[in-house]
Amino acid sequence: MNRFRTFAARLAGSSLCQAFVLGIVSACGFEPLHLWPLTLLALAALLALIARSPTAKGAALTGWLFGLGHFILGNNWIATAFTYQANMPAWLGWCAVVALALYLAVYPMLAALGAWRFRQNGPALVLAFAGLWILTEWLRSWVFTGYVWNPLGMVALGGFDTPGLAGMAPWLGTYALSGLVVLLAGFWFMAARNGRGDWRAGLMVAFPLAAMLFPWSLQAPPSRTGLRYTLVQPDIRQESLDDPEQFAAQFIKTAGLSRPLKTGETRLVLWPESGVPFYLATGYPRYFYIASDYEADPLLVRRKIGEAVGNGSLLLTGAVDLEMRGGKVLAARNVISAVGADGGLKGSYAKAHLVPYGEYLPMRWLLEPLGASRLVPGALDFWPGPGPRTLDLGPWGKAGMQICYEIIFSGQVVDRAHRPDYIFNPSNDGWFGSFGPPQHLAQARMRAIEEGLPVLRATTTGISAVIDANGRVVRHLPRHVAGRLDGVIPSAHPPTLFARLGNMLPLAWAAVLLALSLVAMRRRRS
Repeated sequence: MNRFRTFAARLAGSSLCQAFVLGIVSACGFEPLHLWPLTLLALAALLALIARSPTAKGAALTGWLFGLGHFILGNNWIATAFTYQANMPAWLGWCAVVALALYLAVYPMLAALGAWRFRQNGPALVLAFAGLWILTEWLRSWVFTGYVWNPLGMVALGGFDTPGLAGMAPWLGTYALSGLVVLLAGFWFMAARNGRGDWRAGLMVAFPLAAMLFPWSLQAPPSRTGLRYTLVQPDIRQESLDDPEQFAAQFIKTAGLSRPLKTGETRLVLWPESGVPFYLATGYPRYFYIASDYEADPLLVRRKIGEAVGNGSLLLTGAVDLEMRGGKVLAARNVISAVGADGGLKGSYAKAHLVPYGEYLPMRWLLEPLGASRLVPGALDFWPGPGPRTLDLGPWGKAGMQICYEIIFSGQVVDRAHRPDYIFNPSNDGWFGSFGPPQHLAQARMRAIEEGLPVLRATTTGISAVIDANGRVVRHLPRHVAGRLDGVIPSAHPPTLFARLGNMLPLAWAAVLLALSLVAMRRRRS
């Protein structure tokens, strides 16, 4: 027993163990916990561990273990997704969370390794780590198709009625906002490193708190466009969403929530991803239209949609199209379809940023024989669309489209050559547990702030919301509530600096921070 206690004490005192725990603590700043002071504290302690590391290898391992803890907690909702897949045991979900964290931790490792070179100079270390964190988050957004869920800057987002420090995003971009969070943590690191007890130390401790709490929205409140919307959240649970026996009831429920309050008003009706359980396009093999014991004629389905939304209205809904060649079905497309009051298809958008293992199975030829499957039911893989697109819907405005997970990719959500009036973000968050939906909503808010565009977000089970161009949640429906939101779409701001430059802007800020770190090192040597 004494040996075990000695081992446990040594383990707890190990800098590597501390790094792992600090990573877990740092992720407490994300939704739904939003304990951002813990994030700043954990980052300050991480900087101290990097500065104390005697070797580059030790610094790299410290950064990797920090990232491991950070991403395990931040992505814990992925484990819940596996509970909805009968072909895979639930415990495999936690294996997936850890496996993903093992890879994602490489990015904090690279930032820690690079910053370690500046360890002898506190300001240089902080500046270098902030600049490198920006670069590594940007890499995380596109390497291996990218997975940038919960960038560090998300802890800077305020409550529903204020953007908080995230109000700086139009001039920084999300990844540079992450660097700013590192800089604020650096104040606490420097206060502890200098060991002073005077007013300067107090100022260094107080400044990050004041910066995070100040309402930084520098944009005027947006006006309203005059275009009315009806946003529907049917609260169709994931357990029944793909059950053909319930398709008709699901369709009736969603359509019933969409009826016009006034006859003939021009209205944009918004349904979530998986909003229509039937195929809307014609020309597919007959068996694709048969749900349970009846045949869902796409022309009839669209006419019923037209009757539900009423004259003067247009529906945007998540749906599925099929890709055919030579009479053979090859793949599926996750799409947004525009359906008019006459039942006609007025346009569509195909999701471009697909979820690996969720919407397609990489290396299917190898993994399928081994028993691997996708989390989304069905034998067909989804194919990606061409990328961000703006649909000109005439009296219903110019709509930018981003389906579900696509909204998390900073700088990749808008067709910059054809700027939309708003972004429509249908999603199915029903299998994301309690952590996933509020984190997903927060990232949609960040896109609104960066781009200066309102975001209308319709989900199957919540959280659905109307977000103005300042990132404020104007109206929302909480999780597991069936209902609708009616109102007028907020107006867009003129293109922000980020909207013009995209991710060149945070990369420029990274270059500035790294240049300043080199200047700080040279001043110390001189």
